[in-house]
Amino acid sequence: MKRCLVWFRRDLRLQDNSALLSAIASGAEILPVYIHGVNQPKQLSEGGASQWWLHHALADLDAQLKDVGADLYLEQSDDVCEALCSLVREYNIDAVFWNRRYQPDAIKLDTDVKKQLVADGVEVESFNSSVLNEPHAISNLSGRPYQVFTPYWKRCRDIEVPILTDVNLDAARWVNATGRDLDMLSLLPQIPWDKTFYKTWQPTRKAAKERLKLFSKKPVREYNIARDMMSDDGTSRMAPYLHFGQIGVREIYHYLKDSGETVMHGYVRQLYWRDFSHHLIYHFPHSVEKSLRPEYEQFPWKNSEEMVARWRKAQTGYPVIDAAMRQLWETGWMHNRARMVVGSFLVKHLLQEWQSGADWFWDTLVDADLPNNTMGWQWVGGCGADAAPYFRVFNPLLQAKKFDKDGEYVRRYLPELAKIPGKLIHEPWELTEIELAAYGVKLGDTYPERMINLSEGRDGALNAYREFKERVK
Repeated sequence: MKRCLVWFRRDLRLQDNSALLSAIASGAEILPVYIHGVNQPKQLSEGGASQWWLHHALADLDAQLKDVGADLYLEQSDDVCEALCSLVREYNIDAVFWNRRYQPDAIKLDTDVKKQLVADGVEVESFNSSVLNEPHAISNLSGRPYQVFTPYWKRCRDIEVPILTDVNLDAARWVNATGRDLDMLSLLPQIPWDKTFYKTWQPTRKAAKERLKLFSKKPVREYNIARDMMSDDGTSRMAPYLHFGQIGVREIYHYLKDSGETVMHGYVRQLYWRDFSHHLIYHFPHSVEKSLRPEYEQFPWKNSEEMVARWRKAQTGYPVIDAAMRQLWETGWMHNRARMVVGSFLVKHLLQEWQSGADWFWDTLVDADLPNNTMGWQWVGGCGADAAPYFRVFNPLLQAKKFDKDGEYVRRYLPELAKIPGKLIHEPWELTEIELAAYGVKLGDTYPERMINLSEGRDGALNAYREFKERVK
């Protein structure tokens, strides 16, 4: 083998990268390539916030490659298969290596690319570098895919997670080639709505490793409780780094696996939930757009563009909901507990389809991972795996008082309410006009009135559930 091409996708790192390390081990000259597909289906593209992250992750990967004497070859095309095959022909490539993806459209693309390359006499090898256990490798005792997490978790946690052997990157040989300039991919927004992202994130591998180190010192041991406290920094915030593969899930697993059972049953268990989401998307491809449980296609949603718009714009009149939606817009991220609360409010109190929430998250989250996002929303909507029963309706007011006791989270993202003291901030409608005026608040003016009464919304959700049960009898 004289030359090989390593096709980077959502594995934007040099370490723990099976495709790259195998290419180096082959002794061939390597052309590292990233192809940005334009006008691609949702499964093969990124939302606006994720594109911002992708721009910086690609810049970081290029910097890592430059440190070992290489350049990242960037290309852009509306036909990714043809673009890759053209590069193979242009640079006389003998083999193409890549790491596998598990979304239905990604599998189809990889199959088409492999078929074309093999027909052209090019060797193709693919690897796992993004999950602990590949979806096709795990099945229950009946040989079928799992649809419930707990037995899946029990099955997988006893399977050894391999450690990749380090390879001397300085010994690699590289193909000297120049592709497009990163700015030509137009990943950054023309209108600077992303300016507040820079205060929250550093989309680099170095930052990912530093975050993991900080998280492992103490927060990971308190994760089961701290992850619910919205005003605290008790979550890992590793999701965007994992989504783009700036750090590998196997790296995180091995970094934490000897930290004790509390960590294993807390944070590490969440890594397996991430795997489980990939498992479901792979085995049940319809669940990308439709409910995993088909009967929920008959659910009596009350679709309203106006209601969804108010939810998106943080105009619901419920401070904890609006603070969470404001956090999402300002940082490209939302606290784990807040995601469940705003999801339940949209799907149950407002009776809007889970897809409308999933689509908004996909466009505004920097960690908009399709399997996780889809299955998270289906969990909230009661129509996915291990789903919360539809009749379980989160009360956002009770959630706020429990997980944002003194209103710090709300105060941080809703400065217009910041002068309201303590827990009173969670229900400003209980204050008199005179009291509100003293805090600089006027409902319906400086802050919106509630768009729905909570008891009315809960009753509507339960009535819809009863109607649904009659439909699917």
